[in-house]
Amino acid sequence: MVLPEGFVVPPWYLLVPVIVVLAGVIALLWTLEPPVTDRTVIAFAPWMMFGATLHVLYKMAAFPASIEPLFTAPMVYAVTAVLAGLVWIVAVFLHVGGLQRTTHRFVGIAGTAFFSVFAMFALIRSFEDGTFEPFWPVISVVVAGIVTAITWVAVSLWFTDIAATTSATGALVVFGHTLDGVTTAVGYDVLAAGETVPVSLLLLEAGAALPTAEYVGAGWLFVLVKVVLAVVILGLFREYVDERPQQARTILALVAAVGLGPAVHNTLLFTVA
Repeated sequence: MVLPEGFVVPPWYLLVPVIVVLAGVIALLWTLEPPVTDRTVIAFAPWMMFGATLHVLYKMAAFPASIEPLFTAPMVYAVTAVLAGLVWIVAVFLHVGGLQRTTHRFVGIAGTAFFSVFAMFALIRSFEDGTFEPFWPVISVVVAGIVTAITWVAVSLWFTDIAATTSATGALVVFGHTLDGVTTAVGYDVLAAGETVPVSLLLLEAGAALPTAEYVGAGWLFVLVKVVLAVVILGLFREYVDERPQQARTILALVAAVGLGPAVHNTLLFTVA
């Protein structure tokens, strides 16, 4: 899992307002108690991707120096959460007012728009700078999609209750962590990208020590662990989803974000840098 190199604490005059606003957004959402379904979780997937895109743009020095600290890690996650939360609140009021049939559609469309615009900006800037290299990122996405499909079919056949209960949320968790694993493996084996997370580096080094490393690289073990771990987490959450579906899906959405966010960060960064 490739994460930003080190955490950066922004100046207090940026940090404090973001924390206060984030706390207010969380408090209001806690009061409103909007429904959290499979469609809600899927609607927030573009927001997970949007946050990763903001951090890639930060690494490309695309923001003015005055606001640049907002897009360092972990501040970028708080900023993204504030924006997504505010959009969710607006969606709730629009739904209550009869202006939107559902909240998740508004959240999903808004997130997709934000992600598309900022990702396109990164791609255009990369193309102009001559650093646009999409081959391996595209291969990574395709491979991750195939591995996810095979994994989900296997879960559906042998652990039907897990697949049926976690549904689309579970599939997103598996895809996010699979893509994270594949992009990390490609970065390590093919693109000579460094790994800063100790546990991930340990797995990659363990894979490199195996006889198979000469033929398939070192990253396959990391991918396997990520996929298995995602499925195990879904298994542990099966009863929780049955008993407390709203809370369980909220936590699973965070689990998905931990995989999909870094995965999109890797994919886009490898494309533009």
